[in-house]
Amino acid sequence: MIPVLGSITLSIALGLCLIAFSLSLIGIRKKEANFSISAFRAVNLISILNIFSTFLLLNELIGSNFDIKYVAHYTSIETPFIYKITALWAGQSGSLLFWLCVLSVYTLIVTYQEKRLVTAYFQCVLLVLVLVQSFFLILLNFIENPFEPINVDFIVNNGNGLNPLLQNLTMAIHPPTLYLGYIGFTIPFAFAIGGLITKKLDSIIWIKKIRRWTLIAWLFQSAGIILGGWWAYQELGWGGYWAWDPVENASFMPWLTATAFLHSIYIQEKKGLLKFWNIILILTTFILVIFGTFLTRSGVMSSVHSFAVSDLGPAFLIFIFILLIVCSYLVWLRLPIFKSQKKIKSISSRESGILLNNVIFVVICFSVFWGTIFPVLSEAVRGSKITVGPPFYNQVNIPIGLILLFFTGAGPLLVWGHTSKKAFFNNFKIPIIVMVFLFVISFLKGIGGAAMVSFSLAGFSLAAILKEFWRGVISRKNQHNESLVKAFLTLINKNRNRYGGHFVHLGVIIMFVGFTGHAFDSEIEFSLKNRESIDFNGYRFELASLSSEERPNHFAYIAEMKVSNIENKLITTLYPEKRVYFHRHPNPDKRQPHSELDIYSTVRKDIYSIFSGIEQENQTAFFKIMINPLVRLVWYGGYILIIGTLIILLPDKEKSWI
Repeated sequence: MIPVLGSITLSIALGLCLIAFSLSLIGIRKKEANFSISAFRAVNLISILNIFSTFLLLNELIGSNFDIKYVAHYTSIETPFIYKITALWAGQSGSLLFWLCVLSVYTLIVTYQEKRLVTAYFQCVLLVLVLVQSFFLILLNFIENPFEPINVDFIVNNGNGLNPLLQNLTMAIHPPTLYLGYIGFTIPFAFAIGGLITKKLDSIIWIKKIRRWTLIAWLFQSAGIILGGWWAYQELGWGGYWAWDPVENASFMPWLTATAFLHSIYIQEKKGLLKFWNIILILTTFILVIFGTFLTRSGVMSSVHSFAVSDLGPAFLIFIFILLIVCSYLVWLRLPIFKSQKKIKSISSRESGILLNNVIFVVICFSVFWGTIFPVLSEAVRGSKITVGPPFYNQVNIPIGLILLFFTGAGPLLVWGHTSKKAFFNNFKIPIIVMVFLFVISFLKGIGGAAMVSFSLAGFSLAAILKEFWRGVISRKNQHNESLVKAFLTLINKNRNRYGGHFVHLGVIIMFVGFTGHAFDSEIEFSLKNRESIDFNGYRFELASLSSEERPNHFAYIAEMKVSNIENKLITTLYPEKRVYFHRHPNPDKRQPHSELDIYSTVRKDIYSIFSGIEQENQTAFFKIMINPLVRLVWYGGYILIIGTLIILLPDKEKSWI
């Protein structure tokens, strides 16, 4: 009964989309309030139905209703409760339904905020949201129905269970967070299209709305990317957190363009500049979101994150093509508005620095885009797929990233309009001294190449940001006779946009230092029997014991490995596991082995242990140990970035941004 109800609900929602679309068009053309109000109510009802459908599927997943194909494929009786919820976004159709659910929640928030202003502009915004919802409802109704019954002649007593790689608590948080960011970019896109149609691109209200919605989406996107890196590091067992995987790239590209937009939109608000640039950035961001969804769902590229091959690819390509045509036409139609904008007067101004910073973001985005699609283009043209791996991305993006690291610190030191020679010298003096000092220290310690440059530029940018904080705190302390702590907190409270932005930049700098630590990684593979040990990189690894344990949905071999220094002083004990999932499954081919690693982490370095396998006959265990310096700084920098963004999102008492 519930599967049928779910399918009917999705069909009704699609029908209402057609009604809402028609009512909106009539209301806009005839300027009839009744039609606009009816469309407004229809949109709310569509969103409620979409959310209701999602909860219906979630209920079936939790209740293990294996009569539904999706439930049988992604859950089992043994699957823990939390991972039955996770199964909602583990597969193709469930993920699309969750996509639609999140968009519906965002739509309800927008309609609630704008309920008293059913204007032509807002009707255009609703029209865009309805069209995007319609697209996903078409997919769910005709291509990937999550409520499709299983096609077998017998009663299904148990399902296949969830992929072991997804049975990680981070995966209960990472995908929804990423979706909140990914899908959140639909809202500023809708406002942008509404602005293009109604010619309200200069409105301060429009700028504030689109900036805030973009910032909210950017916050979730940033958190989702960081959590994804954490999951990869904790679960995939290769010792890294970013592999330039096509699906990783798909989440990274809209983040880059959105970051550029958040910087340059303030220039439009403050100086009336970069209107054309900003509209292109926000439109591109959403198109990249749909492109990324296409990569994830079509199966055209192999990835540990992607879904199986499906029939969704052509539908997404058609949708992307329509988006490109519509966006290009609207921008062309409004070119006279963009041509009237002012010019940047000085290359030494903060405006110029932000624009150059934006160009760097776009260049990185293009390099990632090209590297991602090149294998597909190569296969289509030459008949053979050429793999583009990390060496290409690192070779191209590391130099560009170092330039970006420099401007992260240099940007706040520049002055609006024009930076005089005296101001330039005073602002840059201390950061340059710090940069030169770290360059010399790195050279003396034998650190060369990109790592030396990275540490030096990180020192420059860190000194620049801290200088800005110190200058503001001292100024306030002297003016108001406050303590340093009170002056610091009050400064942030009264200038949340500006100093929240500095916190974000500070987090990025710390993350760059963590990224640089990757240049000093080391690893070793070996085998041990009980009580045997091996020395590596200043540590002694001893296999203290091997044990086994049967758990609800897997069988685990557990290694107890004591880690000591060369003086034999115990540092920690690691417990990596080798698991075999679906041990109750009658088909041995369905039993999936999986390494559950263990990590000892400090600020200086991580000891990363992987239990690769076991030879039962002579009780020999096989291990891989990695020593990864500075990884924790990546996560610390991510925390600071998130905190800074939250500070910006709080109501600001002064009109400052960067």
